[in-house]
Amino acid sequence: MFPRSSKTRFHDYRARRKVAHERDKVSDIGPTSQPKPAARKRSFIALFSAFFALARGHRLLIAAALATLSLSTGLALLMPASTKVVIDYILTDNPGPTGLPDFIPYRDTSPEARRSLLWLLSGALLINTLFMVVIGLWGRWQMTRLSKRLQVLLRRRVFDHAVHLPMHRIHELKSGGVASLLREDAGGAAELLFSMLYNPWRALTQLVGTLAILAIVDWRMLIGSLVLIPVIWATHKTWIARIRPLYHDIRAARQGIDAQTTEAFGGIRVVRGFNRTNAESSRFVRSNHFMARQELFTWWWARLLEVAWQFIIPIASVAVLLYGGSRVVNPADTMTIGDVMMFSAYLLMLLGPLEALVASATGIQNNLAGFDRALDLLAEEREFASVAPASPTPINPAHVQGRITFQNVWFAYPERSRDPRWVLRDINLDVQPGETIALVGPSGAGKTTLCNLVARFYDPTKGTIRLDGADLRELDARNYRSLLGIVEQDVFLFDGSVAQNIAYARREATQAQIEHAARIANAHAFITDLPDGFAARIGERGVKLSGGQKQRIAIARAILADPHILILDEATSNLDSESERLIQNALTTLMASRTCFVIAHRLSTIRHADRIVVLEDGAIREIGTHEHLLAIDGRYAELLRIQTGETTLT
Repeated sequence: MFPRSSKTRFHDYRARRKVAHERDKVSDIGPTSQPKPAARKRSFIALFSAFFALARGHRLLIAAALATLSLSTGLALLMPASTKVVIDYILTDNPGPTGLPDFIPYRDTSPEARRSLLWLLSGALLINTLFMVVIGLWGRWQMTRLSKRLQVLLRRRVFDHAVHLPMHRIHELKSGGVASLLREDAGGAAELLFSMLYNPWRALTQLVGTLAILAIVDWRMLIGSLVLIPVIWATHKTWIARIRPLYHDIRAARQGIDAQTTEAFGGIRVVRGFNRTNAESSRFVRSNHFMARQELFTWWWARLLEVAWQFIIPIASVAVLLYGGSRVVNPADTMTIGDVMMFSAYLLMLLGPLEALVASATGIQNNLAGFDRALDLLAEEREFASVAPASPTPINPAHVQGRITFQNVWFAYPERSRDPRWVLRDINLDVQPGETIALVGPSGAGKTTLCNLVARFYDPTKGTIRLDGADLRELDARNYRSLLGIVEQDVFLFDGSVAQNIAYARREATQAQIEHAARIANAHAFITDLPDGFAARIGERGVKLSGGQKQRIAIARAILADPHILILDEATSNLDSESERLIQNALTTLMASRTCFVIAHRLSTIRHADRIVVLEDGAIREIGTHEHLLAIDGRYAELLRIQTGETTLT
């Protein structure tokens, strides 16, 4: 199938956007078989309330910052009044210096007195400006600090919630998508403190103050100014409802690009190995072209607001000049040149912040769309939330024996729940404390899925799994997982030092304990040969280490965790023969007092397991010791013959 061009994708997107609800998300990805969380439809009031709730505990600081903003804005409103004073009371005689209050000196009409009045007025304006700047700066600094606190708070909440989502939902989000949610959506939402509170409050204060002053100057000109308010409401009502969903779609597209990029670089060996670098680059460019088309489409809608205001302000200014000027030239009218100039200045003060508010309205919708997406994720149900007991059964690690019991367990992955395809069928297995269970069978038989249920990454669709007789659903998942140690075939290491990776499950471990675990895992020798030893950084996913070295560090990590239940998924698959022999000896010691589940495709490595469970098509086909399964000459014996090529087995 040839990839669609960004132009074709964009035309399809616009067609779907036309028929979609204004608050619905529209992506360029067609329907999938996996159900997605339903899109939520929040009004501006709902989003504002949710954001204000986020600021709980900081509301007094917000009130103080808004109070200082009101004061500084009020001081700024004094500035335009100086134009009337200068023109009517100092430069001209309408009524001239004699019309000033008695407490002001230099009230005669001499040039020296007028010059002194100019100096006096200038000094007062400078002092007023100083107070205005200092007071306003304090409030803005407090709001800036608070915006960063809320940014960290929201990112922490989103991160904490995302890591506790059901496993299948995390797989849908992808790592790059989660990073985009945290960086763009949760991070940008904190800017709403300015765009939705601080700046509108300044505009509202300036609006009310300016209207009050205009009413004193001339009530008829005030009525003309009030006509602009319905215009503002109409422009917002018409365009904002269209703009926010577009920004919602753009953020979804950006999340998809981030996920694709993370995936491409995470699988760079495969990309290069199959010579797909140009194809991945083309896919990246097509996705960015598509998003650019979305952004340009949104840009035009946003610019309509700004273009409208670019006409409104000059028209309003012309109207003031025509109306006010005609009254000034009328000898019978009392309006002065100072009145017209002051009214023009206040009109600009009225329209200026409103224009800025309208111009920033698109940014507000962008941030609201990001906040809405963050709320969508926070509203999703955490893993096991629907079955979590009100009072979980406490777990005392010292008293845990490690008996795991499967009772009539059936399992189908949640994303296939509409038409369940059973991955495990009627599993009944009682694993005694300290027993080692080897899981064998062809690929897709359900071995890893069974271990996922042991680790409680999922709950059974039907049936029960118990720990020492207690249903896992009655236990706190996090406390239960603290009893586990897991070593997988696909080793995941973090971008940190060797010591940090080994001590991942036990941050309080000493250097001696870390080195002891490394010796047991046969990793100490190669670690000390690294340039910085245990402090050496291993790169993202351990890219600076070989496959066998990563495997041994993962084993050392599990050893240091000292788990009650150990899960080994092809734990020795990437080791050479000598290292495998040493590791097998170490694992034998480690596994002696622990309940262990071992997945192995090389059947020679699990001969000494207490019991071997043969899985096929999700069901237990055979179970027993190595000798017993050979004696019955069933599926296990057949698999062993296929691997060894021998016709006679012992």
